[in-house]
Amino acid sequence: MEYLVTAYDGKDAGAKERRLNARQAHLDNARLMKENGSFISGGAILDENGEMIGSTLHVEFESKELLDNWIKTDPYVTGNVWVDIDILPIKLALRD
Repeated sequence: MEYLVTAYDGKDAGAKERRLNARQAHLDNARLMKENGSFISGGAILDENGEMIGSTLHVEFESKELLDNWIKTDPYVTGNVWVDIDILPIKLALRD
């Protein structure tokens, strides 16, 4: 099943630094997910100043349980970057 993950970063003084510290590991994880077919697309949510304040991802997992297991281990979760996460099942159009 396909899912939309919308995740917002914390708004405290250390939020930007935590994101930058976890970013490479998060992107490495996304590359592995792309290789195994679970990552469809994604990217940063920007504020009006162009600063990263969150993320959106289209992902595919066989079950919500597998998605939940993945998200618990993502560097943005373990690094306390994402503090508000919303997950919705979706059906993407025109997907190759």
